[in-house]
Amino acid sequence: MTAVVRLETAADLDVEEPGTFHDVGGGQQDQPVPSDQARPALWPGPRPVGDPRQVSVSATLSAVLDDGRRITLLDDRGWGSTEHWDATTVEEIEDMARTVVGPDEPVEGQTYEEAAATHWAYLAALLRGQGVIADAKVLRSLPHDVVLSERLRTRVRRT
Repeated sequence: MTAVVRLETAADLDVEEPGTFHDVGGGQQDQPVPSDQARPALWPGPRPVGDPRQVSVSATLSAVLDDGRRITLLDDRGWGSTEHWDATTVEEIEDMARTVVGPDEPVEGQTYEEAAATHWAYLAALLRGQGVIADAKVLRSLPHDVVLSERLRTRVRRT
């Protein structure tokens, strides 16, 4: 029987072509920016790509199985920042990567524990859909590694 031995989040710079808007949360497709259209000024949401102050990071959560396979669980997560990037450490990026892959904050009327239980149950169901026996409580207790891409490590070293 195949089992999940750890969780792994891959974090990478989210780099796009200049002249497109990009929604880090995965909700919209990249779209050309008409030259006469005002660019959005606030985050979250689409942002002008190429803004040198904007650093966006994508995060993909995978389950690592005892036979060496990886199953992608979440590939639509990430975050962006225009502040304090010069002082950001690898540890802070790792912490943020773990945060953005969940569990999410509770919705109104829900406790954090209820939100977390829903999150882990969802991930277990995704794994069962791939033929892997998974228990939400076991998933929650597994080691969770974060692997930074070389592009992201280079950016952190540069700053």
